[in-house]
Amino acid sequence: MEKSLFRSWFAILVLIQVVFAIIATVSDIIYFKIGVAGIGIIILLMAYAKKLLKFLDVWVVILAFVCSMIGDCFLSNMNGDNSMFMIGISLYLLAHVGYLIFSLLNGSIKLGTTIGILMVFIVFYYSTLYSYITDRLLAYIVLFYLVVSCVSLGAALGIKAVQKIKWPFVVGIGLILFSDTIISFKEFMNYDVLNILILPTYYLAQICITIALYNKSRIYL
Repeated sequence: MEKSLFRSWFAILVLIQVVFAIIATVSDIIYFKIGVAGIGIIILLMAYAKKLLKFLDVWVVILAFVCSMIGDCFLSNMNGDNSMFMIGISLYLLAHVGYLIFSLLNGSIKLGTTIGILMVFIVFYYSTLYSYITDRLLAYIVLFYLVVSCVSLGAALGIKAVQKIKWPFVVGIGLILFSDTIISFKEFMNYDVLNILILPTYYLAQICITIALYNKSRIYL
C-alpha cells in the first residue's frame, strides 16, 4: 500500500516537473527553470528518505542538481557579462562531475567509446568554436567543460546496472551534452536556428536522471 501510494506521488511530481519545464521554456521565469531540478531533489529525498545516507551516489546527483540550479541563476542574469557566464558554466561543470562520480560508483568508463566521443568533440571545438572565443581563459574553461562532459557520457555508458536505471541516466547525460552543444553555437557563433531545442532537452535530461535514480530506489530499498 505504501509503495503504491508513493508511486502515485512520484507520478504527480514528475508531471509537475514536466509542467515546470514547459512553463520555463515558454516564459523563461527563473523559478520554473530551477524548479525542474528542485522537484527532482524532492523526489529523491522522498524516495530514499532515512536511508539516503547509505547512498553516496544519490547524494552526488542531488548536489549536481543544486549546482545546476545555481548555474541557471547566473546564466539567467548574465546580461552579456562574461564573468557571470564563466561562473555559470563552472557550476554546470561541477554538476557534470557529480554525474560522472555517480557513473563511476556504479560502473566504469567505456574507454574506447569515450575516446571516440572525445575525438569528435575536440575536432568540433578546434574547427568550429575556438576561433570565435576571444577570451583565452573562457576558451580553456569551455574546452575543459567539453572534455568532462564527454567523459561523463562515456562513464554513463559504462554503468553496470539494470536497464531501467542505466538507460534513463545515459539519455539524460546525452541530452545535456546535446543541449550544451547547441548553447555553444548560440553563445559563440550567434547561430540561433536550433535555440528552440536548448531548454526542452536540458529539462528532459534532468527528468530522465530523476527517473533513473527513482528506479534505483525501487530496486535497492
